[in-house]
Amino acid sequence: MNRFVRYRWQGGEYWGAHEGQEVRRWNGAPYDGGVSTERVHSIRDIEWLSPVAPSKILAVGLNYAPHVAESASADTIPEEPVIFLMPPTALLPPGGTIVLPKGIDRVDYEGELGIVIGRGGRNIRREDASSHIFGWTIVNDVTARNLQKKDKQWTRAKGFDTFCPVGPWVQTELDLSASSLVTRLNGDLRQQTTFDQMIFDVSFLIVFMSRVMTLHPGDLISTGTPAGIGPLTAGDRVTIAIEGLGALENVAEMEP
Repeated sequence: MNRFVRYRWQGGEYWGAHEGQEVRRWNGAPYDGGVSTERVHSIRDIEWLSPVAPSKILAVGLNYAPHVAESASADTIPEEPVIFLMPPTALLPPGGTIVLPKGIDRVDYEGELGIVIGRGGRNIRREDASSHIFGWTIVNDVTARNLQKKDKQWTRAKGFDTFCPVGPWVQTELDLSASSLVTRLNGDLRQQTTFDQMIFDVSFLIVFMSRVMTLHPGDLISTGTPAGIGPLTAGDRVTIAIEGLGALENVAEMEP
């Protein structure tokens, strides 16, 4: 099992494998022909970047029944996945600041499991779906809730810069059957779920999305949030932990 990160060191941006208190540099994306080098950096000397560099971010709404019940976007469980796109400019590294835009009444956290595609494809078969996964990560699908309601679609509500924190790394192995997601706001429990509670499982999502558009290596899929979403205010610290995968932590601040 490897844990891959992206980082900045002395003005350059690199991929690396996280090994304890060090990062071993790779000469390219690990899902795109990159290999390990002999160069090693202390984690104290690097600046963490988002651990993904996708051509596109695909996300799923309404993928847990309890979240459907609390949502203003739907009143019934969807018959097919509700998918949408987020711009890569929304990406935010672990430890980065979620910027709350001026004039927005409510901005919510949404803890989610993320999938990074390793082998691209179109019209992927269900029996092949797992072979297209490079690794797993944590996503906070931050949402301007009033804009989502106002616009009747989700691009603007989820597209602001800093609205897609990802991390802390991409891990190549994860046992979903033995894992769970927990979101805490300022230390208080807000979300908790196991992944068998998804309406549409990981393989189904990959198949469904690949029938719409070609998936490329490095693309990020965010699989939906459970119940317990809620608003962020300036100074809030949101921590999303997935058992066996680490924790993604970010602080929210008001736009200057």
